[in-house]
Formats: sequence, structure tokens, C-alpha cells
Amino acid sequence: MKRLRGKDLLKSGFDQGPAVGLALEVVKKHYKYSTREEILEALEGVAAEPEAYTDDEVWGKVAEKLIPDTTPEKKVIPLIPNPLDYRVYGSEHIDDSAREQMDTAMRLPVARAGALMPDAHHGYGLPIGGVLATENVIIPYGVGMDIGCRMCLSVYNMPAEILDRDTAKLKQALGDHTRFGFDSFERPMDDPIFSRLEFREIKKVKELRGKARSQIGSSGSGNHFVEFGWVDIPKQDTHLGLLPGRYLAVLSHSGSRGLGANIAQHYTKIAREQCLLPKEAQHLAWLDLDSEAGQEYWLAMNLAGDYASACHNHIHQRLGKFLGEQPMAVVENHHNFAWKEQIDGKEFIVHRKGATPAGKNVLGIIPGSMTAPAFIVKGKGREDAIFSASHGAGRQMSRRKAKSSFTRSELKKHLAKAGVELLGGGLDESPFAYKDIHQVMRHQEDLVDVLGTFQPKIVRMDKQ
Repeated sequence: MKRLRGKDLLKSGFDQGPAVGLALEVVKKHYKYSTREEILEALEGVAAEPEAYTDDEVWGKVAEKLIPDTTPEKKVIPLIPNPLDYRVYGSEHIDDSAREQMDTAMRLPVARAGALMPDAHHGYGLPIGGVLATENVIIPYGVGMDIGCRMCLSVYNMPAEILDRDTAKLKQALGDHTRFGFDSFERPMDDPIFSRLEFREIKKVKELRGKARSQIGSSGSGNHFVEFGWVDIPKQDTHLGLLPGRYLAVLSHSGSRGLGANIAQHYTKIAREQCLLPKEAQHLAWLDLDSEAGQEYWLAMNLAGDYASACHNHIHQRLGKFLGEQPMAVVENHHNFAWKEQIDGKEFIVHRKGATPAGKNVLGIIPGSMTAPAFIVKGKGREDAIFSASHGAGRQMSRRKAKSSFTRSELKKHLAKAGVELLGGGLDESPFAYKDIHQVMRHQEDLVDVLGTFQPKIVRMDKQ
């Protein structure tokens, strides 16, 4: 392997400083037998979200150097004494740390309303599953690192029996027409998004255009996937437009790749420099939407969301071309985003960190795990939930704990019992690491109507 140098770390998102030297020492000591791609993936992860690694035995000291110094207390913006009231769905299955994070968010002087979804668990900034409404300010970590991460479902007028009859061909198609993690297409498809003004007029975004072009049509690592499965529609709904029946379908989950992660990191740093909060709330630093940085972030965030959608469109175009069919219906929704919405007649900025928009009659997809069904839903528009629902089942254990708690053999047995083929994937994403999606759905019956289900049968994830 070619030896890494400081400039490689700068490309991975590190700033000039002591963290570079420390990181090179870590690589030399702990990554002797790793590939260059594996090392760069680890470096990008630490640079993108150093707070997640402060307790890590290998990367802890590096992460500490990447986090801005604590600001003197006299300059800190105080929180309000008590959190504003907010609704919690499925509270008995939500851990205390997620509740504490939401309490902190509801003590921000800019907070106006909030809600916690039944898949909620600990995150950075807002908890995953947290919804927060603010007035004329936006919180980069209230949106998250993977800006505009989304679900996309294409339903085809093809019999579900194809999944059993042509399993080998479908597996090959997923291998040929999807890419994950650091892997990308040698010849990516072009897209109109690259002619957007943001790629020319916003300095940080302009720097990321080449990376975005190289990654278009690919998916991230972790819990991102592309799946073949079947959709069951029990009865017709005018908003979905499908007759009752069982159909072949493709479901994908991914976000804005390196473009979104770098935008999040860049504007979070600016927010923390401009908006000085107590230690427990520093991840919730905001940008005023009347400021230059706030306007830039708003435009960049929307671009990243549209880029994530373009990636899904490419995935579904490639697989649709393989199938030789146009979809009968497409359902797409996103999370890790902020919207301008009306609440009680007034406009607020609604942050959904891992929460699905569920306004009146708004369609969405709420996935389970690699063996559990996803649900096609229609929002009921509940204001006390800030017009939201869960974005999935939600983790019940960390990636590290999942890796140490289960074996590959146990995972294979579970997949075989469910009749699911897995390409790639790892123990950190095993179904055991997630909450029961059926239980989550019971806790949000007031938030969404279920129109149908998607059952995964061939699942493609990043290599492990």
C-alpha cells in the first residue's frame, strides 16, 4: 500500500493542525494490514463526525483535536431553564439519552415546538427521530450529516414470482447496477443537477462538484441498501394509485454521499464559531437565515437533498432498464432535512433528524430491517407530532455492541429462515440491532395510515 501523507488527510476532511500528525500515527500503528480504501473510509468518518469517536480507544485523541475548543463561559448563549413541552411517541421504548438530547434541544431560546418519534435513539445534535421547529434559524446538526437521506420505492407491473424464478439474475443485476461506500461507477450517468447555480456560486459547494459527480448514482455504507422484493397492496387508495395485488418492487435507502457530509461539517463549524452555547448544547449551534452563512447553508442543504434524489433516480433507472419496465408507481420521501412549514398559522423551520414527513395525505416509506417489512404510508397531519412519523425501526443497540453480540452464523440462519438473500452487509446492520418495526408502527397509528407493505427478498449493502 502506498504510504499516506498529510495531504491525503486534508482531502479526507481534516483541517491543518495537530490532528493530522496524530492520525498518521494511528494509521501506522493500527492499520498495518488495511487497504488504502479502508483507511480513507475510517479517516473520512472521523473527520465528518469527530464527536462520535471521542470515546474510541483508537481514534479518541484524534477526535478531540478535531472538535473546536470550548468557548469561555461568559460568551455563551444561555439555555432557557426548562424544556418546552413536546410529545413523545412510544416513550417506553426510547432510551434516556435520546430524551435528554431532546430536552436540551427544547431548551434552546430559538425552539418553538418539538416531537420525538417512536424509533428515536441517541444521535448528535438532535436525537435520531427528533423533530424540532425553530423561528428563522437553522441548525446544521439538527439536519444531520447525511443531508436529504431518503427512501425510494418503484413498483412494477410484474409478478412477485420472478423473485424466486430469476433470483440469480436479480442478484447479478444488483451487483452490476449499484455501488456502495467508496466504490463508484467508472462512467457515472450525467445529471442536470450539475448545471445548478449553487455549484458555481457557493465556494464550498463548488469545491465538492468533482466529488459529487464521481459519486452520482452510488449509495453510502452503513444502513444504506438497494433491495428487490414484493409489494402487497390490500386495497386501492387514490393517493397511491395502485390496484390491490402483489407486485415486484425495488426499494432503496441512501443520501447525499460526500457532498452532504462535507456541507454539514463545513457549516456546523461556522455555526459553532458564531453561536456559542453551553457544552451540552454545542452540537445545536444555529445559523440565522438572514445571515450570509445561513442563506448559503439553506441553498447548499437543498442542493444536497436534490442530489440525493438524483442518486436514487439513477439507481432506479438502471434497474428499471434491466427489468425492461417503467414503474407503475414511485414513492419517495426524505429525512435529515429542514422545511419551511406553517404551524398554527406561523412559519417555522422544521428540522427532521431521522423522521418522515407525515403531513395530511403525504406519502412515505417507513422501512424495517433487512428481514422485516417496510410500510407504505399516508400521513394524517398531526400537529402535535409536527406532521411527522418515524423514519424506520430505529436502532436498539450501537454498531459496536451489535458486532460483539452476534455471530455471522446467527445472521445467516436468521436470513435463511426469512428467505432473504444478503449481498454485502455486516453484523452491525443485522436485524437484531433494530427495534421491532411492528411495535414502532403500533405507536404511530395516529400519525399515518398504512397503504401497503414491501417485503425484502434480495438485499444489497456495502461490503463488510
